[in-house]
Amino acid sequence: MPLAQEPDLSVFGDDPLWLVLLKVVFVFAFVLVTVVICIVMERKVLGWMQLRIGPNRHGPWGMLQSLGDAIKLMLKEDIIPKGSDKALFMLAPILAVIPAFMAFAVIPFGPKDDPVSIFGTETVLQVTDLPVAILYVLATSAIAVYGTVLAGWSSGSTYPLLGGVRATAQIISYEVAMGLSFAAVFLYSGSMSTSAIVDAQDDRWFMILLPVSFLIYMVAMIGEAHRPPFDMPESEGDLVGGYLTEYSSIKFAFFMMSEYVHVVTVSGLMVTLFLGGWRAPVPLSLWEGANSGWWPMLWFTIKLTMVIFLFVWVRASLPRVRYDQFMVLGWKILIPIALVWLMLVATVRAMQNEDYAFSDILMWVLGGVLTLLLISFVVDFFRDRAEQREEDERGEAPEPEFDPMAGGYPVPPLPGQTLPPVPRRPSRAERTTAGVAADTEGSPEGREGDDG
Repeated sequence: MPLAQEPDLSVFGDDPLWLVLLKVVFVFAFVLVTVVICIVMERKVLGWMQLRIGPNRHGPWGMLQSLGDAIKLMLKEDIIPKGSDKALFMLAPILAVIPAFMAFAVIPFGPKDDPVSIFGTETVLQVTDLPVAILYVLATSAIAVYGTVLAGWSSGSTYPLLGGVRATAQIISYEVAMGLSFAAVFLYSGSMSTSAIVDAQDDRWFMILLPVSFLIYMVAMIGEAHRPPFDMPESEGDLVGGYLTEYSSIKFAFFMMSEYVHVVTVSGLMVTLFLGGWRAPVPLSLWEGANSGWWPMLWFTIKLTMVIFLFVWVRASLPRVRYDQFMVLGWKILIPIALVWLMLVATVRAMQNEDYAFSDILMWVLGGVLTLLLISFVVDFFRDRAEQREEDERGEAPEPEFDPMAGGYPVPPLPGQTLPPVPRRPSRAERTTAGVAADTEGSPEGREGDDG
C-alpha cells in the first residue's frame, strides 16, 4: 500500500446549482440546530452532574431556553464604546462566526460511492471535498481567531486586549500539536481528503490504531475552542470578561454562537478523523445496510453528540488551569510527545511498505522506545548533577524575600516562592489579655512583687 494516493473526487462538482445551494443551506441549518441543542444540553447536563435542576421554565423540560436567551440578547441595548475602532468592533463578531461555519463544508455525512436521491437527483451527503480538505479546515479555524484578536484590540480597553493576545497565543500553541496529530492520520490514510480518511477506517477506527494522536487531538481541540478548563481569553477571574468585556446585545450573542459552532466543528472533525466518520459502530456495522442510504447521517449525528457531551463532561469536572500551566502543557508536553509519536508512526508505515514482518517491526519499535527512555534518563541524570553542583557552588545563601508589589502591581508567586505573612489585627481576646497584663505590671502591687 503506498504512503500517498490521489483520492477519487470525481463525484463532486456535478450537482446542479439548486442542489448545491440546498446542501449548503442544510449544513448551515444542521450546525445551527446542533448549536441550539448543544447549549440546552450543556445546561441540563451540568445541572444533572452538579445535582441541580437546570433550565425548566422555557418550553417543555426547558428545551426553549436557547430561544429565550436569543430573544433577550436581541432586545438588550447595543453599546459601542466611545474610544473603540467602530468598524473593526462591529466586524469582529462576523469574522468569528463565518469561518466556523465554512469548515463544515468538507465534513462527510455519508459515503461518496453510495449517493442518495434528493428530489430525483442522486448526490453525495457532503457539500464538497478537496485533496487537502484537512488543511482547509485548519486554515478556516486559524482565520476565526482574527475575530477574537480584533475584538480585543478594537475595544480600546486593557482587559479585552489581554484576552485577544491570550487567544492568539492559545491558537498558535495548540494548532501545532493538532497539526502533528493530523499528520499521523495522513500517513495511515494516505490522503488529506476527508472522504478518503473515512474510507481508510473500514476495518478499524484510527482511535484504535493511533491512540496517542487521538488523545493529543482531544486535548488540543478543547484548547482550540476556548472551552473550560482552557477558556483563558475570557476568564472572568482575572480579565473581567476578556475580549467580550465591551460587547453586548446581538454582537455578544454572535461571539457565544461562534464558540459553540467551533465546538461542533472540532467535534465533527474528531468523528471524521478518529471515530470512523459516518460508519456504523460495532455491532450495528454487521448489518449489511447500516452504511447505505440515509443511515450514515444518523450514526454521524450520534457520534457528534457523544463528543459534544465530552466537552460538557470536562467542563463539569475540571477547574480552570493557570495560564503558565496551559502553555507548558502545549509546548513542553503535547508537542514533544506528538513529534516522537509521528516519528514512530512514520517508521512503522515505512517498514510496512517495505514488507517487513510484524515481529521485526515490533522489535524495532520496542528498541527505539527503550533507546529514547535510556537517553532521557541519562540526560536527566547529568542535568540533575549539574544543578546540584551549581547549588553547592552558590552555597546556602538565602534567597531574597518575595515582594508581590515589586513591579508596582500585585503579582502571584512563582513555584517555590511564598507570600510574606499578612499583618493581622490581634483578636479581642489577645487585646484583653495584653491590657490586663499591662495593668498588672503598672499597679503598685505588681511593682512591689517585682522588688521582692
